[in-house]
Amino acid sequence: MARIVIDGERCKSCSLCVEACPRKLIVISDTLNSKGYRPAKFVDEDGKCIGCAFCAISCPDIAIEVYR
Repeated sequence: MARIVIDGERCKSCSLCVEACPRKLIVISDTLNSKGYRPAKFVDEDGKCIGCAFCAISCPDIAIEVYR
């Protein structure tokens, strides 16, 4: 089972990871980080993440780590 970890303090809400995820497992959070951005949030209750790393590759802030 794969998973990702998003560093909410580095994320600037660009939404590139949201668009890149083929399974649509990343959403923009309702809460703000310390810089005033709404960071991306990984939502995968059913274990559907395949670890493709498209999210991490698309992140300009290097805020996503992928674990397989």
